[in-house]
Amino acid sequence: MDAKTYFVTGIDTDAGKSVVTGWLAARWQKEGLRVITQKFIQTGNTDLSEDILLHRRLMNSPLLAEDRAGLTMPEIFKFPASPHLAARLENRSVDLDKIASATRTLQARYDRVLIEGAGGLMVPISEQFLTIDYIKQQKLPVILVTNAKLGSINHTLLALDAISSHNIELAAVVFNQFEGQSHPTIAKDTQTFIFNHIKTHYSQTAFMTTPHLGNLASSDNGEEIHEKKGNACQL
Repeated sequence: MDAKTYFVTGIDTDAGKSVVTGWLAARWQKEGLRVITQKFIQTGNTDLSEDILLHRRLMNSPLLAEDRAGLTMPEIFKFPASPHLAARLENRSVDLDKIASATRTLQARYDRVLIEGAGGLMVPISEQFLTIDYIKQQKLPVILVTNAKLGSINHTLLALDAISSHNIELAAVVFNQFEGQSHPTIAKDTQTFIFNHIKTHYSQTAFMTTPHLGNLASSDNGEEIHEKKGNACQL
C-alpha cells in the first residue's frame, strides 16, 4: 500500500498514546493529508472505542463512516484489562486477521494510518503472542510515546532496547507533556536526557514534543526539535 502506517505505542499504560495519536492526526490533517486512526484492540468498552472518540475530538471531527463500520475499532472487549485477559473472560480470542484486514482497508482510503496500541510493547494479546510480536509480524514502524513521569527514562530505554532487539523501525519518539506529571526539574532533565539519547543512538529517528495537555485542542502544534535525517522516510 502507498499509505504510510505507524503503530503508536507507549512506555507504559498511561504514557499518553491516545492524546499523541489524536494530536499527530490533527497535525497531519492541517498539512493537507488524509489521516485516520485505528485502535487495534480496545478493552473496557462495549460498542465504541473511547480512544477513537478522543482521537476524533482532537481532530475536530465527528465519527467517520469507518468508525461506524468498525474498521477503526475492530476488536472491543468489555473488561478493562490486557487483551489476553479481556478476551478470555468473553470466551473468545483476539482476531488478528480481522484487525489486519481492517487496517488494509484504511490504508487503501487514506494517506496516513495511525494504529494505537493497547498498553505497552509487551502487553499480551494471547498467552504466547505479545503486542511487539504483532508489530514485527506486520512490519509496522513504531512511534514511541514517553513523558516526564519519574521513572520514564528507565521505561523509555527498556522500550528502545526491545524495539532494537526485534529489528523494528523506530520512526519517532514523542515526548508527551502534561501538567503535574513530575517536578519541573525532573521533567526538564528527563526530556533532555531522552532527546540526547535519541540524537546519539537513533540519529534517523524524529524526536517531537507535544504541547501541554490542556492546549491540545487549540492551534498550538507543539515543537519538533529533531527532524529525521538521511534516507529514512519522513513522518
